[in-house]
Amino acid sequence: MVPVEPAGAVLEDHAVAVRGGRIEALLPAAQALARFPGAEEVALPGHVLIPGLVNAHTHAAMSLMRGLSDDLPLMRWLEDHIWPAEAKLVSPQFVRDGTLLACAEMLRGGITCMNDMYMFPEASYDAAAAAGMRVALGLIVLEFPTPYASDPDDYLRKGLALRDRLRDRPLVSFCLAPHAPYTVSDASFRKIGTLAAELDLPVHVHLHETADEIARSMAEHGVRPVERLRRLGLVAPNLIAVHAVHLDDAEIALLGLHGCSVAHCPSSNLKLASGFARTHAMLKSGINLALGTDGAASNNRLDLMQEMRTAALLAKAVAGDAEALPAHAALRAATLGGALALGLGSTIGSIEPGKAADLVALDLGAAELAPCYDPVSHLVYAAGREHVSDVWISGKRLVREGALLPEAFSGLDTRWRMWQNALEDHADT
Repeated sequence: MVPVEPAGAVLEDHAVAVRGGRIEALLPAAQALARFPGAEEVALPGHVLIPGLVNAHTHAAMSLMRGLSDDLPLMRWLEDHIWPAEAKLVSPQFVRDGTLLACAEMLRGGITCMNDMYMFPEASYDAAAAAGMRVALGLIVLEFPTPYASDPDDYLRKGLALRDRLRDRPLVSFCLAPHAPYTVSDASFRKIGTLAAELDLPVHVHLHETADEIARSMAEHGVRPVERLRRLGLVAPNLIAVHAVHLDDAEIALLGLHGCSVAHCPSSNLKLASGFARTHAMLKSGINLALGTDGAASNNRLDLMQEMRTAALLAKAVAGDAEALPAHAALRAATLGGALALGLGSTIGSIEPGKAADLVALDLGAAELAPCYDPVSHLVYAAGREHVSDVWISGKRLVREGALLPEAFSGLDTRWRMWQNALEDHADT
């Protein structure tokens, strides 16, 4: 068992006692049997148990666009392919089906919580709720109209009304989600900053993703995007800076000073040639590091096991230091780091009494994982999502021996094929 907190702990022959969806105790297995006689027992010999993985940044519905327009730089990819397809096809049903497809992939890979940024967030919630998955819904804001909303005020009005309707539901939390500095105005950012402070919500925004974004900001605003957000009052502990590839020393120090979070998406950064985030410097500055997959359209996999490995390897190469982002730190970023970014650190992210029983078991018995001297090393450098055997969210088992249990996934193959046909027709025209 790797509880993540306390840092570096690895517990052998231990058990987790769960009652009412929460962790009641973490103790040696023999003591558990004596303390909880008659309790249902799930024995997992040869496995490692970890907290559920937290995907700190994704666009879940874009699973339906996986592989649609590959091998392009970010702005050409968005402006010439993704945004036109969305304008034509995105609807509540598209978002629900795409998010459900993403939930199936993420659950089988040990992801129990996602931080989603997309249109029609109520449809995203419906899919996540049907799947039994924990979700932080991003209340997206853009300056331009989409099938979801007409202007920034309309985006905010719809998003806040959704929060009011759903705020007492289980397994859901919220973020304000201005898309990016190049798609959101100063006036909208100011309003978002005020709302975030009043409602105690994280602000989830793409930031310093590409060199082009920074050049555009300099041309239009006279400052780099981080400085622009600082002047607008958004550099604060509730800021989740997504990607954060192009940060200089002063910007890293500023984000660290304010206790900001970075949602690091290494595979997406590589695929879009955005660059290499300086995660080792971020951690040293006090930035809270979380990991995200981005959407399946710009990564092609919603696989946080892969992101852990890629993040750890890149950190070493970028820093020129083999000790940068060691295995325990990578696992923390994929679990507690994401939980802290979302304001859920007291609820999920580690195996501790009182927290929700969001748990993932991986089978370490495969030949490619033998021998095992250090299970945390294996989790980050050797194991993959194919080794995830069982998943629980709030104590409810959603994956058993690799098989998805929720009925919501029945017939999903028919629906994604329908959307594939529609997207192929759009690409042809």
